[in-house]
Amino acid sequence: MEFRQKALGKLQSPEELDVPVRFARPQGLLVLVVTIVVMAAGCVWAVTGTVSSKLAAPGVLTHTQGSYLLQSPVPGQVTAVHAKAGQSVEKGAPVVSVRTDQGVRPVRAVARGRVTSLAAEVGAVVTTGADVATVERVRSADDPLVAMLYIPADKGATVPVGATVDLTVGSVPADRYGMLRGTVQSVGQSPQTRQQISGFLGDKDLAQQFTRQGRPLAVLVRLKRAPATKSGYAWSRDGGPPSAPESATPVRGAAHLTAQRPVDWLLP
Repeated sequence: MEFRQKALGKLQSPEELDVPVRFARPQGLLVLVVTIVVMAAGCVWAVTGTVSSKLAAPGVLTHTQGSYLLQSPVPGQVTAVHAKAGQSVEKGAPVVSVRTDQGVRPVRAVARGRVTSLAAEVGAVVTTGADVATVERVRSADDPLVAMLYIPADKGATVPVGATVDLTVGSVPADRYGMLRGTVQSVGQSPQTRQQISGFLGDKDLAQQFTRQGRPLAVLVRLKRAPATKSGYAWSRDGGPPSAPESATPVRGAAHLTAQRPVDWLLP
């Protein structure tokens, strides 16, 4: 009799099969959905996205043909200085005169250009091969500036011709005028020695600085012209400074390297 009552009670209370079963809390479902969305976005970016990078390197503003160190071919005492810094000189023009045992000898410019600095003064005693002046190879005052950057030799292959370059100029406040714009015109094929850099820039100290970490590659950067600005060059902010920077001004360049895919897929 007791068993019968239990059976009837069981029939009157069937299992609630129509009640949904909760497998997870709503917060857990939200986390799962977000995770799936993030993973899907990451897969899409890995296939179609690109990663851009920059290569920073020191350099200097100069002209396309560079400068040269004018050296005395004879020992003696400087008796006259015929040029001053900033003055243009023709090839063969006397820059200083040196008194020797055979008489006064002029030290002449070996190429047309502009005297950027004088290392000799009247009364100074010079030896054979001593530096007396630095002369920049320019045809006129309107010759455009370029930037010469010196990058590690093992990084040369990563810098493509035509790459955009942002230049921080030492004499121009970057927080006010921004950076000077340029593009890579050429990349050297072989590392430069200290003597080669000194011969092109006409500055032994800069040559020593650029070769401190080894022999670098020379990267020639053409500056973007902007006739509407006072300097004549393109800047990243406020039209740039009120005048163009001078040659031999140190710069720090950041070259934008070719964009690359974040994941390389290997296909069989």
